[in-house]
Parts: sequence; structure tokens; C-alpha cells
Amino acid sequence: MPLALTHARYQLLETVRIPIALFGSAFFPAVAMLFFVVPWAGDDPVGATFATASMVTFSVMSANIFQYGMGVAEDRQQPWDPYTRTLPVGPGPRFAGRVLAGLLITYLSLIPLVVIAATLTAAEITLLRFLLALATVAVVAVPFTLLGLAIGYSLPSKAAIVVAQVVFFPMAFGGGLLSSPGDAPGFIEAIAPFLPTRGAVELMWAAVGDFQVSTLSLVMLGVWMVALAAIGAWAYRRDEGRRFS
Repeated sequence: MPLALTHARYQLLETVRIPIALFGSAFFPAVAMLFFVVPWAGDDPVGATFATASMVTFSVMSANIFQYGMGVAEDRQQPWDPYTRTLPVGPGPRFAGRVLAGLLITYLSLIPLVVIAATLTAAEITLLRFLLALATVAVVAVPFTLLGLAIGYSLPSKAAIVVAQVVFFPMAFGGGLLSSPGDAPGFIEAIAPFLPTRGAVELMWAAVGDFQVSTLSLVMLGVWMVALAAIGAWAYRRDEGRRFS
């Protein structure tokens, strides 16, 4: 754990030195909140609450896919990365540190959304549900962390940027993150349960309000997590074999 915290501190210092990375993670979800949620659902307590949960999931997805996808790909090009792989402690502390730092950055990126929801909409939430939502954020971050790691270890940095962008928007739109429960177009409702974004946002909806999570969405979320973990592990081993064998 001390080594993991050291790596987490190192990752956070890198982010603080280039604050635009954190700004980007918070900016786009906040803008989407201002343009899509406040004008259309801001006066409806239930609708605003669910829409805020959707934007929270959108922000979690954005923060993790981009910071891991592009961050890992860029780290692989630095001399520090191969050096850390020669250390006798193995990759565990560095992975743990990266995840801890990423989770903290994810929570920080949610602050503008919470402020906008509290001041510009009629969204309502009890303290218990708010704490449950905070815990749910850590859960729904898992598949997008794994997706980011799979992209970062599979591709060079220039390709990782493109793939992260190409993957992000279809998953966000197809999973129904830009709408409240039941408000998405019919074709979105048909494909949404098969995407990890749908299972993630349904967990957030259930955390903040009265919503029943679909069994299919939850099962598919688990399938995606297992598949992405396998791809990430394969990509890591392939990268290690290419550069260190």
C-alpha cells in the first residue's frame, strides 16, 4: 500500500503540472449539463435528478477512458515506464496507484456537475442516496478504467487518442446517457442494454432514485468487464513481450 500511494502521488503531481487534463474531464460534462439538462429538465425534480445521474456517468466515462487510454499510451513512450517494469515489486503497486489517482480525478471532475445540479435545477436527493451515488461512482468507473487500459496498452499514443474518441461518443449516445430513463429513441432503447454504458447509468439511476435495474443490462455490464479485463491483460503482456523479451 505505501508503494501504491507513492505511485498515486506521482500520477497526481503529473496531472497538477498539466491542469488542462483535469479541466477537460470536467468541462465537457458540465457544458452538456448546461445545454441539455438545465433547459429541458431543470424544473422537474425527478427528471433533473435522473438527468444529473446520466451526466455523472458521462463524466465518469470521459475521465477514465481518456486519462487511461491516452495517459497509459503516452507513459509507454517515456523512459520511466520500462524502468518501473524492471523493479522487483512487480506491476501491482503501479496499477493500484494509477487507479487510486484516477478515481480521485474522477471525483474532482464531478464537482461542477453537482454544483450545477444544486444551483440551476430542481434535482433532489437525500443524504443517504447521495452517499450511495458516491459509492456507485467507484463501481461504474471500473469498466471504463478497463477500457482505457485496454486502449492504452494496445495502441501508440496518436492512435489511442483517435480510438478513445471514436469509442466514447457512440457508447455514450447508444447507452442512453443523453436522456432520462425511458426518454431515448426506440432504436437506442433496443441496443442500449448490450453496451456497458447502459448498465453503468442504470446503476446510477437506481442509486439516486426509484429505478429498477434491468437484469440484461447488469449481466452485459459484467460480460464487458470480464472481456475488457482480458483484453487489457493480453495487451499488457504483449507490450511487455515486445519491449522486454
